[in-house]
Amino acid sequence: MATSSTAPVSLPMPVIPRTRRTPAEIAAAAPVTGERKVYLAAPRGYCAGVDRAVIAVEKALEHYGAPVYVRKQIVHNLHVVSTLEARGAIFVEENEEVPEGALVVFSAHGVSPAVVKSAADRGLRTIDATCPLVTKVHKEAVRFAREDYEILLVGHEGHEEVEGTYGEAPEVTTIVNNPEEADTVQVKNPDKLIWLSQTTLSVDETMETVRRLRARFPNLQDPPSDDICYATTNRQAAIKAIAPQAELVIVVGSSNSSNSVRLVEVALEYGASAAYRVDYASEVDESWFEGVSSVGVTSGASVPEVLVRDVLSLLAEYGFANVEEVTTAEEDILFSLPKEIRAKLKEAGDDSRGLGGRIVKSDISS
Repeated sequence: MATSSTAPVSLPMPVIPRTRRTPAEIAAAAPVTGERKVYLAAPRGYCAGVDRAVIAVEKALEHYGAPVYVRKQIVHNLHVVSTLEARGAIFVEENEEVPEGALVVFSAHGVSPAVVKSAADRGLRTIDATCPLVTKVHKEAVRFAREDYEILLVGHEGHEEVEGTYGEAPEVTTIVNNPEEADTVQVKNPDKLIWLSQTTLSVDETMETVRRLRARFPNLQDPPSDDICYATTNRQAAIKAIAPQAELVIVVGSSNSSNSVRLVEVALEYGASAAYRVDYASEVDESWFEGVSSVGVTSGASVPEVLVRDVLSLLAEYGFANVEEVTTAEEDILFSLPKEIRAKLKEAGDDSRGLGGRIVKSDISS
């Protein structure tokens, strides 16, 4: 008689919630002498372009009604995206997922002309929430391509912003991802060459990439003005000031946020003993506090201040109640809302503003 055997079934391992160690347990594991302190970076958090884009979606939901479709994440932050989803925003990867004739918002990172055309072909109503500083880089790409320049675009291939800028002049643009690629990139005419960049890169790494490019191509031209945006530059400068005196740095921001990831790298490069990125305070591992008396805190340019406050509250539970805000720059940049939203607000008699980008000043005494 034939016998049959049954392969063993692999059952999923049960998810065991992590037990958070208490402040007393952390203190006992690695005692700290002296006062525990937090250095809070300023500027941090929302920049003007992010504020503009988020408000654009909020106003679209308010005046057009749900659903409002958004191509890609409006900004690279999980909390912002989930909050807007709860209000009726639907995030899609491509225009083809949007019903014909529906309203779609282009994200703050910008889109290529091909994406604009595909929206028009589907009869979509569009709101362009591209950050004006990204639009500036797009216009530079168009201008220099028209003037027969070859463009070296310093940025991370696959990032939405780079895809949009590259799409303005793909036939004359080459992406350079890092300093190492600067040593090997090939060009057709080294005497008519210009570099542009993604707006959210590490300032230091970008300058190193350009230095290596210029060593090979002495006639390489600079963009008319800095492409790396003021917010990226300012947030990196703030963490550079904090890192040497912080044994631990916590960066609040999402994993797909280029500027947030760069802040972790900059913190480590400039002297922090350890640096971690988290979306939420619940992701902070209390073991990071063992033997630590100073913590630096900052957030990426697409992070709402409430998430930073949550991290500060957690730190206070573990004895880090003394918070010193370290300010390296003041920001007062404001951007107008997209023209489509401005027209709708005027039509509806909505005179509210809410344009933003100014540095958030924490009431750290509360």
